[in-house]
Amino acid sequence: MENKISFYIMNSKGFYVLKNFINKFGSKYIEYVVSCEDKNIKKDYFLEIKELCLKNGINFFNKSDDILHVENRFKGFKFAIGWRWIIKNTTRLVVFHDSLLPKYRGFAPLVNSLINKEKYIGVTALFASNEYDKGDIILQRRIKIDYPIKISEAINKIEPIYFNLVSEIFKNIITKKQFKVIKQDENKATYSVWLDSEDYFIDWNWDADRIKRFIDAVGYPYDNAKTTLNGKIVKIVDAEVISDVIIENRERHIGKVIFFEKEFPIVICKRGLLKLIDIRDKKNNNIKISFRTKFK
Repeated sequence: MENKISFYIMNSKGFYVLKNFINKFGSKYIEYVVSCEDKNIKKDYFLEIKELCLKNGINFFNKSDDILHVENRFKGFKFAIGWRWIIKNTTRLVVFHDSLLPKYRGFAPLVNSLINKEKYIGVTALFASNEYDKGDIILQRRIKIDYPIKISEAINKIEPIYFNLVSEIFKNIITKKQFKVIKQDENKATYSVWLDSEDYFIDWNWDADRIKRFIDAVGYPYDNAKTTLNGKIVKIVDAEVISDVIIENRERHIGKVIFFEKEFPIVICKRGLLKLIDIRDKKNNNIKISFRTKFK
């Protein structure tokens, strides 16, 4: 059983790794898989993960199932991908994290990395510790990205990194090769905080470039950037930065529509202008904007 592994996985990254692991190594090495639905994203891959397990004869559990006896009996390595809850038995638990640790410890690291225009994104594999994301680093990989980039594109780029790390670590497990871990430098640590519904609202006092990155970073599979229009919440699905103009008393007019390019409104930001290409209501219907409009 020591050569077997178990997965605690969610979302497209977990599904991607599980599917490719089965294709490369077979299902015989997987003792069990635990997953959970995620109501905060539009497609959580819970059913796909479950169906893949059932198809390949892999023991599948929902997070809500009582599996402590299974965990305590299992002696192999556990891989956690996209997992947001405490796993009580941390023995041989490897956590895969959406950042180049020790930067962006915590929640939504990829979202915040894109908002902050990091040149590189990546994945860190580390041993679990008592404090989240502080464990010793096993492996780390990064890729350079160009902007603009949407979160869905960024996820697609790091999914192969996830699998490559899992594959490399698993090969070490079955060959009994010792891990060469690296201690994290606490002086370089930063933290990424969990997001709630209020964090999806645009701050029009940001620069147009930052607002554009924010819109892209919280788009599909998340619930999109939001703003208030005539007292109602609307979603901004896509936007484009436009060359700025000199605006008298600019600070008084932030959030107002100043021009139209065809049917697309152009909004005043603290610095720069933003053309809103895709605006939708709560029911996901496209909406049109009149000239005398202000977003808040």
